[in-house]
Amino acid sequence: MNPLVNTISGRLSLRPPQREALARLARAVEIAPPSKTADPVAALAVIRSEFPSVTSFERDFPSLCFALATGVGKTRLMGAFIAYLHRERGIRHFFVLAPNLTIYDKLVRDFTPNTPKYVLQGLGEFASNPPEIITGDNYESGRGTRQAALFGTVHVNIFNISKMNAEVRGGRAPRIKRLSECIGQSYFEYLAGLEDLVLIMDESHRYRADAGVRVLNELRPILGLELTATPQVERAGGAEPFRNVIHEYRLAEAIRDGFVKEPAVSTRADFDPRAVGQAELERVKLEDGVILHEHTKAHLQVYADQHGLPRVKPFVLVDPRRGNRGPHQAGRLLRGALQGQGHHGALESERRGEGRDRPGPPPHREPRRARRDRHSRQHAQGGLGRHQPLHDRAPASRELTDARGAVHRPWPAPAVWQTHRRCGGGSPHDRRP
Repeated sequence: MNPLVNTISGRLSLRPPQREALARLARAVEIAPPSKTADPVAALAVIRSEFPSVTSFERDFPSLCFALATGVGKTRLMGAFIAYLHRERGIRHFFVLAPNLTIYDKLVRDFTPNTPKYVLQGLGEFASNPPEIITGDNYESGRGTRQAALFGTVHVNIFNISKMNAEVRGGRAPRIKRLSECIGQSYFEYLAGLEDLVLIMDESHRYRADAGVRVLNELRPILGLELTATPQVERAGGAEPFRNVIHEYRLAEAIRDGFVKEPAVSTRADFDPRAVGQAELERVKLEDGVILHEHTKAHLQVYADQHGLPRVKPFVLVDPRRGNRGPHQAGRLLRGALQGQGHHGALESERRGEGRDRPGPPPHREPRRARRDRHSRQHAQGGLGRHQPLHDRAPASRELTDARGAVHRPWPAPAVWQTHRRCGGGSPHDRRP
């Protein structure tokens, strides 16, 4: 294996799937060196000869996808990519793309030195000369153009694609393409003129067809690196898999190797869904979800108190997109289920509005115990808590379906529950125990 890959893997304590991903990137850039003048067609032919799974870059520039299950460590892998490309190829400019505000904030924190999850911790060259972090909030100050040639500082640009999508609605140009008085041109033009820009796309399955990404293609980076746990795009005719996957590590493998906890489905032991109407069935499902939530919360609190650890905040995700139930109907049903279990006012924070994206510290109040899932909140607290999703039926997920058979340890559940350690194959409420 490449000695530099071994060094970075050891310093960053990379897991085996992360190390393999870094090794494949190292090999790809060795046989097809990225540059502004490189021919994408020729680069694809060379890479495909060694990695047959890459049949197309699917973009106007060379782009490779690394499909790793959620929880394996894609953010740390980004840091490893940046460290390798900087040391081996002298690349200093990186553009990291986040799909929403939650992940954007998390990436900014993780790339900031002296934070708990700093992704470049342990690498000496970044300890003495840390990277310059340019974000969608401070790029207009011109800091992205400073210290570039004098100190050889690595520049990591982090932007939120959802904000860019909002800016281009109606045919308008995004702010990044507007003239900046600090640098005498738009920041977009400055980035497009760089000879060593690398584009890193987090959760790339979320924005493959967005207008903002089409704008980013005009940046003409020398290389694109995509990271996702779902290497496919949902089309009208079904799922369309990515054609540029160079490394894949699925959920079943992550569960088998102990990097990800196994999913579990809990249902009532003695329950016949045909004996109740649809409305009553909805209420029972939500009430059961609240019961399991409170059971999990109690166990987490006891464990944290016994071991002197911070308490983990569990929360419930309700999918309002199933069947004919909309967000408001789901909210009323969940509120009724909470009140039925004695949790009056548990959704008061929802009625006060979405306040967690506003600037400033959060108000000091009891963390909300339930929230409605609206796509933009799918990652909730950025991994700070444990969640139980409530669905009307089994999630149509290839990853969860592939995980069947990998789950083997029992799930602690109340006596009224039985646990189905399987994924897919219909809703547990639709099966007789």
